[in-house]
Amino acid sequence: MPRAVYLLALGIFAMVTSEFAVAGLMPQMAAGLGATIPQIGYLITAFAVAMTVGGPFLAIAVARLRPNPALTALFVIFLVGNVLAAVSGSYPAMLVARVITGVASQAFFGLAISLATQLTDERVRGRAIAVVLNGLMVGTLLGLPLSTLVGEHLGWRATFWAISALTVLTALATLVGLPRLERAGSDGPELREELKVFRNVKLWLVLSTSTLIIGATFSAFSYLSPILTQVTGVGEGTVPLLLIAYGAATVIGNTVVGRLADRYTIGIQIWGLALNLVFLTGFALLAHLSVPAVAFMLGIGLVGVTMNPAMATRVQRTSNARPLVNTVHSSFITLGVIIGSSIGGLTIDAYGLRAPLWLGAALAALGLLSLLPEARMRSKPQDLAPSRASAGQPAPGRRDHQLDGSRPRTSPSSGAGT
Repeated sequence: MPRAVYLLALGIFAMVTSEFAVAGLMPQMAAGLGATIPQIGYLITAFAVAMTVGGPFLAIAVARLRPNPALTALFVIFLVGNVLAAVSGSYPAMLVARVITGVASQAFFGLAISLATQLTDERVRGRAIAVVLNGLMVGTLLGLPLSTLVGEHLGWRATFWAISALTVLTALATLVGLPRLERAGSDGPELREELKVFRNVKLWLVLSTSTLIIGATFSAFSYLSPILTQVTGVGEGTVPLLLIAYGAATVIGNTVVGRLADRYTIGIQIWGLALNLVFLTGFALLAHLSVPAVAFMLGIGLVGVTMNPAMATRVQRTSNARPLVNTVHSSFITLGVIIGSSIGGLTIDAYGLRAPLWLGAALAALGLLSLLPEARMRSKPQDLAPSRASAGQPAPGRRDHQLDGSRPRTSPSSGAGT
């Protein structure tokens, strides 16, 4: 795996840490900005909405640049947002800072995934995507507790200064370690050609599946702390340790899915959604019992957000490896976060703390239904067995078309080292 792929993962780690930082610093930020806890919570929503809506537009803007200057531009925009957050003296200024960092993060996600596919051979692209997305998993595992720790001891502003310093170091390392590549995107008439991929109805179904997978997971994840303390009866001091264990489960699951994503793209998502449905239902039924509740929680960590490599691989095979498509896919993933957390909160008001778990189970079931058309199209479980192409053997074009759901195409990274 090229060193540059790991550097892209480090960039995502920095951006995810910035995204999650607010969740661990709510009381301090509320006091420092003269805001309420719910208002600080809206900063998380603003970040997610900015990612969903603004990210694709920024991706289009940097598509005219080669990868190195495109990454530089995104790092600079992200850095500006974090510096503004560190010096913000008012809630509106902090809100602007979160919007800036959210837009830059989303565009970076799309570009990083595209570059990972460009840097590696087609047979290991799923693994490459998994390596890049491990930045997201490690951000969940370490980014939140580390940013909270810094904020508690040095103040919440120090957290954003630390993220700014990490951004500068990551940007320098990435720009030095990234080889010279072809332009990341297109402009003018070529951009219009690239946009034609969105006429593919199947692509929208693929994107919807990703939204449902992530929505099911975040329906539970967004409210793990109150569920564990108020329903399961876990002590508040134990919750951070359980969240670290959850993060570790996501790292393990992401690694496993990354190994399987190229060969079992559809199968891994079917099994992941089916298991998540079982775990969410079991958690909802047995949330009052500590041992099964914790076991089901860790199960959700193993098969929830960890479907990302398979989701991204499916998008690649349905469309193309351009940053714009990947950024739009990331927007649909973020939409799942918004749906799971916002509707989950509404269900708590109406039905209690177990309700988000039932919501997650319903979304997982819908995700399974969204995969049925493609599963039926294969008639036999061909995707559940390794394809000849992914095993390193040449496969006829017609078979590739059947497995991928896309026309055979030449790898843009042919000849690239792995």
